Amino acid sequence: MEKTIFTNMCLIVEGTKALVIQREGTDWPGITFPGGEVKEGESFTDAMIREIKEDTGLTVSSLRLAGIRDWCADDTRHTVLMYTTEKFTGEPVSSGEGEVFWAEIEDLKNMPLAHDMEDMMDVFLKEDISEFFYRYDGDKWQKELK
Repeated sequence: MEKTIFTNMCLIVEGTKALVIQREGTDWPGITFPGGEVKEGESFTDAMIREIKEDTGLTVSSLRLAGIRDWCADDTRHTVLMYTTEKFTGEPVSSGEGEVFWAEIEDLKNMPLAHDMEDMMDVFLKEDISEFFYRYDGDKWQKELK
């Protein structure tokens, strides 16, 4: 058995736009989708709903699992559950995570994205990809889209 840390992220879609966060600071800066940690004893779905509410002010429903991003480091597997939804209520508001705004999905790859977000978007948007795995080959990290 291996220790595992679960986090989550959600692509919220309205028409041709996605809700994004412009994260500031040193912890994974750039444009990304809302998300965060899964707390002990919390269901994955409840964690995603809570994180979106905290990060954006929106209340989401009808979450669909699009895939995962995962890697092993320091004897721990890190797993990011990647959800999508088009169902939400409320108006987006910025939070301590950063500025929240709508962006055209087709324009995202030309924006200052957080590290590896372009590959992560393939998991969200392409039906034939369900996992973004990082493998350490002893020298450097290798990315695998599966």
